[in-house]
Amino acid sequence: MPRIQAPTLAEHRRQQMQAILDGAKAILAETGKAPSLAAVGARVGLARSSVYQYFSSSDELLEAVVADLFPSWGRFVGDRVSAESEPGHRIWAYICANVDLFVGSEQAVANALARVVDPSVLLEPMQRFHAELQEPLVEALVAHGESHPREVAGIIDSVILQACRSLGAEHSDAEESRETGTDSAPAADPKIAAVREEILALIRRLLGGYLGLVSGSAPDPGDSWSPQRDR
Repeated sequence: MPRIQAPTLAEHRRQQMQAILDGAKAILAETGKAPSLAAVGARVGLARSSVYQYFSSSDELLEAVVADLFPSWGRFVGDRVSAESEPGHRIWAYICANVDLFVGSEQAVANALARVVDPSVLLEPMQRFHAELQEPLVEALVAHGESHPREVAGIIDSVILQACRSLGAEHSDAEESRETGTDSAPAADPKIAAVREEILALIRRLLGGYLGLVSGSAPDPGDSWSPQRDR
């Protein structure tokens, strides 16, 4: 049994559980395939028997990844939004956070899960995630004086998605480098950073006036873009 370094056995188990989940996500991002329990154990330095203490099968592990993934994304976006005080900046922080998720390895994990997990397992968590994720945006739009906040929130989400898909598809080399696990932060890979900035520049041209952003005023906490860093 691995040496217990946490203050309590419960904390030790929580840390090991999170390490297993993070290891599974990393393998999903890199390979696009469902990882075996043995592969995850090797990734995080645990014997397969130790991994079996937490999960009895790869399917059970994938369900746990789904249950862990969406809340961590929601916290990441929510923390970025709440760090800003001005409504326009809060909306822009929401946009930046979602773009960061799209260009990071998290999107590769989501794509892999869509391929290897039964759709019925993903449906309810994804619906709940999207509903909860939009709440900080709606609140910021209300504070911004928007009379149709939910409708505008839907439009903003559509703009983010379309910009990410359109510009991201033009940079398959950045996509490839992302899927090989080289994108710990935007600055770590110039190609990914360039894609990110191009996407944000396009969205800013479309929405900057509405949000009241002036040159140099929009928040861009690029050094804290990874959800794993905000746990």
